[in-house]
Amino acid sequence: MFKEAVADGGVAVVTGAASGVGLVAATRFAEAGLGVILADLPGETLDAAVETVGQAAKAGALILAVPTDVSDKAQVEALADKAFANGPVAVLMNNAGISRPTKTWDKFDNWAQMMDVNFFGVLRGVQAFTPRMIEAGRPAVIVNTGSKQGITTPPGNPGYNVTKAAVKVLSEQLAHELREEGAPVSVHLFVPGFTYTGMIASFIPEKPAAAWTSEQAVDYFIERMSAGDFYILCPDNDVDTTRDKRRAEWAIGDILENRPPLSRWHADYKDAFAEFEKTGKK
Repeated sequence: MFKEAVADGGVAVVTGAASGVGLVAATRFAEAGLGVILADLPGETLDAAVETVGQAAKAGALILAVPTDVSDKAQVEALADKAFANGPVAVLMNNAGISRPTKTWDKFDNWAQMMDVNFFGVLRGVQAFTPRMIEAGRPAVIVNTGSKQGITTPPGNPGYNVTKAAVKVLSEQLAHELREEGAPVSVHLFVPGFTYTGMIASFIPEKPAAAWTSEQAVDYFIERMSAGDFYILCPDNDVDTTRDKRRAEWAIGDILENRPPLSRWHADYKDAFAEFEKTGKK
């Protein structure tokens, strides 16, 4: 549906657009000929992003910053009003996200902040835009940015994992409901691999060899979205598609084979997982 949406023109709305994959995606949508509305917290970073995207845009194209806190329902609804006032919405990319340290029995406020941005921010975007995208009756796409931590749920930050697992389920339900509705709106779950973004650069000054750039992740994502994929798990310089699939298969195997949860990191299953990840054989 992405190719059709671009061909029909209109506006792309990207949250979390001031940096990282959001900024690159906004730039790519501008290069494709769409008007672009960049939504992020107000400040110099958002202002600079508008300049960057504007340089990539077609002459006369709409490039607009709309300062938006996705944890505020009224601001997301105002973003939708602004977007539709400037034309049909061809692309909605719910990309804004944050990370805070958590443990299962501690740091409740961090849990709440991440749920409010990472999950409810996406839900607010879906609910503010989708009814009008359906009503428009024209090809469009909705992109929700997830994480591999919402699929294989590794130990270390349970709060972040839960928010991204929720985005995965929401996206699956949304895709099904739109399909049953017969709406010409497709949904895509964008799952970056290890990607060197501003968030990572804040504590790792130099890009690790294993990481992809934001440009690599977004270009892969757009290629797979154009092919119609719903689940778009991006590889990186360390983890290829085969390895991703084996990790996901092992994770669901915990349920099917009644293994301990997160058995991939369980001492009793360490060797078995390593063999399976390497060869695909149990």
